[in-house]
Amino acid sequence: MSGTAEDLKLRMALVTEEILARTPENNPEPTLDRVAEVMDLMGSPQQTFGVIHLTGTNGKTSTARMVETMLAEMGLNTGRFTSPHLHDLRERIAIGGESITHERFLAAYDDVLPFVRIVDEKSVADGGPKLTYFEILVCVAYAAFADTPVDVAVIEVGLGGVWDATNVADGLVSVLTPISIDHTRLLGNTVESIATEKVGIIKPDSVVVTGVQTHEVMEIIAAETEEKDASLQAEGVAFGVLEREVAVGGQVLSVRGLAGDYTDLFMPLYGAHQAHNAAIAVAAVEAFVGGGEQRLTDEVIRSAFANFSSPGRLEIVRRSPTVLVDAAHNPAGVEALVEAVRESFMFGRLVGVIGVLAEKDAESMIALLEPVLDHIVLTRTTSPRAVSPQRLGEIALGYFGEDRISVIRDLPDALDLAAGMADDGGMSGAVLATGSVVTAAEVRMLLGRSAT
Repeated sequence: MSGTAEDLKLRMALVTEEILARTPENNPEPTLDRVAEVMDLMGSPQQTFGVIHLTGTNGKTSTARMVETMLAEMGLNTGRFTSPHLHDLRERIAIGGESITHERFLAAYDDVLPFVRIVDEKSVADGGPKLTYFEILVCVAYAAFADTPVDVAVIEVGLGGVWDATNVADGLVSVLTPISIDHTRLLGNTVESIATEKVGIIKPDSVVVTGVQTHEVMEIIAAETEEKDASLQAEGVAFGVLEREVAVGGQVLSVRGLAGDYTDLFMPLYGAHQAHNAAIAVAAVEAFVGGGEQRLTDEVIRSAFANFSSPGRLEIVRRSPTVLVDAAHNPAGVEALVEAVRESFMFGRLVGVIGVLAEKDAESMIALLEPVLDHIVLTRTTSPRAVSPQRLGEIALGYFGEDRISVIRDLPDALDLAAGMADDGGMSGAVLATGSVVTAAEVRMLLGRSAT
């Protein structure tokens, strides 16, 4: 594919509209059949590279980015598929650590489209749906990774595991970050039902790397691992965080991997949850490159840790006043966020800007935020799934009281109000914007941050 940069951007915008017109990712169709058939027609591109496959409830994207960074430091050509994106659809598909170019995305889309049309027609004729938005992106990602080609792809599930579209690939390493309650409409309302879906990514003879889980979840993981004749490596047993302390701009930690200890590593990310994500990532990389028996070099590990990034995850996007954004969108995520804020920052006044999407546990999130916020501004993003600020205000009233609540219809106005309130706290005033990935993304955009 060729053309000027403007031509490519225009075509990309049109293709994005085509993809967005399909069934959205918050309403997936629970089957692998359509994606599998496209892959078969294309000659199984997803089998041309090694795969590290990640699922869980929180921490997937951060862990995926960490894994990718370490693999790249080892000289491997990497692909990464994560979701959702913050600003640009192309963020979901990265090659060599960078978002896929317009040209590469469009070339992969053109390669995939004829086969998608065949499968769409067959599915519709049988009374079924066309490929969904998310399924199309998975097909494009796998085609692009095969065409590059990449040595290894780090793949984050979109939702669940068993029937997630990414699961047409066979992970040599299956990673399970901590599993908790989320997406109950689709995955079930118990951790056991959710875990049963997520362990579906475990493949025969693979290595399973899991973060700390509840006893009930761990039993499900262990049973699936045994059934698939896979090898189970659990945090707290085979690997884990040895020590950590807060440092300027992040934290310093020591971790035990599957093949050795790595000490005094600086990481420019905040919170104990990110330290645990890092330990999981180290174990996953060791499992992939040496079966868990080959220690990573000090040069690789130190350079990778220093370069870890996770946009939209307790990220400082402005100074004076400080504005932080975090994509926490469920109670477990907010709990980790609150712990990290308490540990890493000393704000004289902290004002929250909160926007939540429908079907999320807004009340639990607001209740968890109350101890660290001096004032809460309830608002909404541009998402059609956003809960109304008035409803959020009603929920917050019982936790914050009338004097600590502001209800503002539009996010830009809410951010302006919160920044003014933070300024009243002097040099130590700050704003924390959270409640959904969309909230984090739109605040980043309002403050001039682009996709990374």
